[in-house]
This record gives sequence, C-alpha cells and structure tokens, in this order.
Amino acid sequence: MSSECRPSPIRLCSSKARAFAQSFIIAVERLPWRLLLTPPLGGAENMALDEALMARARRSGEHVLRVYGWSAPTLSLGRNQRARGLYRVDELERRGVGVVRRPTGGRALLHHREITYSVTAPCAADVGVKEEYERINLLLKSALHALGVPAASASPRSRSALPGATPCFDEPARGELVFNGRKLVGSAQWRDDGALLRHGSILVDDDQQSIPALMHEPMAIAASSATLRDAMGRAPVLPEMAEALFAAVRAHVDPHALPLEPDDELTHDAERLAHRFRDESWTWRR
Repeated sequence: MSSECRPSPIRLCSSKARAFAQSFIIAVERLPWRLLLTPPLGGAENMALDEALMARARRSGEHVLRVYGWSAPTLSLGRNQRARGLYRVDELERRGVGVVRRPTGGRALLHHREITYSVTAPCAADVGVKEEYERINLLLKSALHALGVPAASASPRSRSALPGATPCFDEPARGELVFNGRKLVGSAQWRDDGALLRHGSILVDDDQQSIPALMHEPMAIAASSATLRDAMGRAPVLPEMAEALFAAVRAHVDPHALPLEPDDELTHDAERLAHRFRDESWTWRR
C-alpha cells in the first residue's frame, strides 16, 4: 500500500480526489446528512426502508447514509432485469434463499456475507447521474482506505452489461470499486421525482459464485469477486464498516452529521412499501 493510502487518518488518496471532495462539500454544505445503522432485516423490509428513506429525502432535504445487513440469504433482482423462468424456485427454497426485486436497476446479486449501504438524498434535475455516482464513490473509497483497503475505480474496456441474467459481480462496470482489478462493491442508482437512491453491496466473502446453481441453465462466471477478507486478511463486522463510512461523511461532507432517529412517518412508509416488495407479481413481473 502506498503512503498516500494508509488507513489512518481517514482521507482521500489523491489531490484530484481531494479537489473533487472540496467541490462536493461546497455543493452540499446546506444539505445536512444523517447516519443510520439498522439491524439485519429481510429482503422486502430492507428494500422498503431504502425507498421510504428516498421519500423522506424529498420531504426533509436531508441526505441519509444507511448501513445494514440481511437476516437471511437473499437474491435481489434489478428493477428491469428479466428473471421469470430463469431461476429454480425449488432450489431457492431448498437453500433457504429469499428473493426480492430492487427498486433500482442492475443485475442479480446474492446478499449473504456482505455489508450493504444506501444513500438517499434530494436530487436537483441539473445534477448528472455520473456526478452523483462519483461523489458517493469518494465516501466509499475514503472508508475503505481507512480500513486498509486500497479500492480503486474500474475502467473496463467494454461497455457495462445490460440487466440480463449475468450476475452483478461477474465483471465491474465503469466507475465501480475494485480491489486488485476485481469487483469489490456492486451498486445501483435510481432517481425519481426529485430524489436519489443509491445502494450497494461490499462483499465480505464471495457468495456470488453460487448464483449459477440457482438457475435453470447455469452460466459460467468470468472471475471470482474481490472481498474484504481478501483485502484485510479478516472479516470486518457490520458496526466497524458503518463507523468507517460515518467517519468519511463527517470528514468530507458534513462534520455535524447526526444519527437518524426514525419517526412514525418513516416507519409507516416502510411498512406500506414492504407489501409491494413481498408481492410475487412485483418480484417475478419480468
């Protein structure tokens, strides 16, 4: 690891990144951040809470960084991904793997031994998708570097894969975070009605290799994914990753970021939205 990327103190690893972070600070200095660590939930409950936080961003004008886990292994499908007839329901049930369709796009991902984050925020119409994506990546890189993981942004030669049957971690898309050239963080982003939701998985161990066994016609995965265990020599726990991410927010975008205390409106919205994510007509709609 280079001297620029040592784990402490938390900081970005290049003058270009620091300059970008400064522009990010100016852009969001009037928009407070809130921090939320939640216990592991089921697939429908996790997706519902992320979408409810997106609605909260419209009301409050605040960003929320949430860090969470999953109470059981869950295969999540991208919003527009074709999945009907591709997966073996009997095998999913035999292995105890739940299925949920995300509100965001992208490809299939198995949530099990990983750490998930989400960022919800108000989003101006004149702010580009790429700009928002890079801004959040800066926080992820800062947190990973603080843990001793020299993550970098991918620059693949080929275009990103369409949201088909290929698993999310089969190959990195441009801008996704990699370790030693292999994908470490898989993310998806959605903007709707003046608000942004981006969420993604940081692999602790590589469970993605088991996705083909859940399919009627298994396909080969190009390469194994990078993991935090590979990069750190151990498996970090959820609160440790959360604290690194929260410290990155306080260091780079909002030094006064406070924990979010969920209120009745947020709880009600999450409970209402969970019904949709449990509905098989939504899960298997394509």
